[in-house]
Amino acid sequence: MRTEGAAIVGVDVGGTFTDLFLFDPASGAFRTAKVPSHRGDEAVGFLAGLRALGGVAGMGAIVHGTTVGTNALLERKGARLGVITTAGFRDVLEMRRRDRRHTWGLWGDFTPIADRDLRLEVPERTLADGTIRAPVDLGAVREAARALLARGAEACAIVFINSYANPANERAAAEVVRGLWPNPHVSVSSEILPEIREFERASTTALNAYLQPVVASYLGALESALAEERFAGRFHIVQSNGGLMSTARARRMPARTALSGPAAGVIAAAAIARAAGFGNAITCDLGGTSFDVSLVVGGRMALAAQATIDFGLVIRSPMIEITTIGAGGGSIARVDRGGLLQVGPESAGSRPGPVCYGQGNDRPTLTDANLVLGRINAGRPIGGALARLDTEAAREAIARHVGAPLGLDPLAAAEAIVRVANARMAGAIRLVSIERGHDPARFVAVTFGGGGALHVGALIREVGLRAALVPRFPGVTSALGCVIADVRHDQVRTLNLALDGLDAAALDRRMVAEAAAARAVVEAAGLPVERIETLFELDMHYQGQTHTVGVPVPVAVRNGTTGVTEAAVREAFEAAYQAAFSRLLPGLPVRIVTLRTAAIGRRPPLDLAALAPGEGASMAAAARGTRPVFFDGAWRDTAILSRLDLPVGAVVPGPAILEQPDATIVVDPGLVARVDRFGNLIIERA
Repeated sequence: MRTEGAAIVGVDVGGTFTDLFLFDPASGAFRTAKVPSHRGDEAVGFLAGLRALGGVAGMGAIVHGTTVGTNALLERKGARLGVITTAGFRDVLEMRRRDRRHTWGLWGDFTPIADRDLRLEVPERTLADGTIRAPVDLGAVREAARALLARGAEACAIVFINSYANPANERAAAEVVRGLWPNPHVSVSSEILPEIREFERASTTALNAYLQPVVASYLGALESALAEERFAGRFHIVQSNGGLMSTARARRMPARTALSGPAAGVIAAAAIARAAGFGNAITCDLGGTSFDVSLVVGGRMALAAQATIDFGLVIRSPMIEITTIGAGGGSIARVDRGGLLQVGPESAGSRPGPVCYGQGNDRPTLTDANLVLGRINAGRPIGGALARLDTEAAREAIARHVGAPLGLDPLAAAEAIVRVANARMAGAIRLVSIERGHDPARFVAVTFGGGGALHVGALIREVGLRAALVPRFPGVTSALGCVIADVRHDQVRTLNLALDGLDAAALDRRMVAEAAAARAVVEAAGLPVERIETLFELDMHYQGQTHTVGVPVPVAVRNGTTGVTEAAVREAFEAAYQAAFSRLLPGLPVRIVTLRTAAIGRRPPLDLAALAPGEGASMAAAARGTRPVFFDGAWRDTAILSRLDLPVGAVVPGPAILEQPDATIVVDPGLVARVDRFGNLIIERA
């Protein structure tokens, strides 16, 4: 069916809430919803959210940002994994890069995701130049696969040494294993990551296999439930690189969804900041369990070639660079054995949730502290699942677990919790800005998530930010990101070529072939796009160096050729190397290690002006009276306003509390907020 004119829905399943944003391109209408998540059965919240939007009738596409893969890795709840590898290489996953969990001291441990008795070796050998010294012993492969199944393996990773240079042995082994394996959960390194670097290739392939049963089961349950609801449109997943992929590809390559949910938020935040006139932004997503920070420079999101999800769990695939700390609304506050106040990383999540939820938790959280300080309205909790929050229970928990050990009254203890959380968030912002050579005064913080806008004042003051931008619907910003994300496919190919005397024609043929393959994946996704762009990047270095620099090559495929030349590649390399290291190394030979190709299907843009306040908005309509709120050790009479009723151009001096169904915004004393033409709040020093 054609879905160009039908509504598209973004669904972001977080640890506490499931957020939804529906946009109808035909009418320009939109709707939002926020419902509690159900940890362990995320499909429950997913479907409840769709019903809150009125059901799937008229929905042409659903785009989902998921944390199922991330949670499975962090909690080590993936499949029982078997590995078949070249003789002598069974311990690559355990040896890693010989790094340590803790830099100082000989302590800390690491358990690989595949037990040693489930990592089996077979005779075969391919050399680095692609020469096959020893064909794979298919009988040994067959025996290894049967042994893994007998030992309870649910998924299999096949990783042969140097298969990136010649995959023949690996493909032959994969054919045998797939003929025996009772499910499709077989990952092959030359299909997942045909790239040099043995550990990264092995780790990415193993983690992909480890996640396959978990992600496939989850997506299968969702698709079955959608079928029962008679959904007839397309269902897509947000990748860690910020692009969309089909559910069929997500089943085959679930490692590419490891940062799916947080990536959607960065996409939306970057688009909102650009539209509002801010090219430099720091995206700050504060949900129920974590605080996710990412950098946008000149309107462009930062992509990394690989990410470490947890110690030793490395996925080498293009991902939006996101720094995550355990500081969310549900983060639990405690006094440690040394008498220091800690907030997070342990979280109460949505169930049982903060103490004020009344669902059985008795340990105070950041949300409880904000409630006790008057910053959250007990009678209007976000999400709509609870009728009222229990302020007295939150106060008692803070007094018992924090106030008594530190000798503080409940208000001082609540303020201390907020300050510690603010300091942790400020530290994460400094990590992605100051420590990378960026001046925070040139950046605006785009704060979103259910709790992000509660802390904007502290972040502006502590980090020295230019301003903060709170999107029109901060609590569902990640769901909006799902709606506006482009379709994207990245692929990589190791070349290992000398730049001197480069065969430019051969490189051109390779680039054209890679571009065609990447474009085909984007076209197969089935979502309407305005155009498909192809981007090329080469990983290059001076000969003898271990690490590489990414070198964007400004060429495009036209009339079957890119027109790439040795001179153009050299110029691009020297510019990239100079930018990274402020110097060149004249006289040393240069090598091209890897070709990276990205095909991006640009989706029709969503006019963010559609989110702006309507004609009925006014300061009078927004006024909700006043209430006392605790700031800097004292109660202050504070204006309370309905944020969504504020008109364009409205100016709100602090202190003020702006309430809306999906979030609460605090304008601290000394700050002022104004509403721009898109309905965003721009918060600056008065």
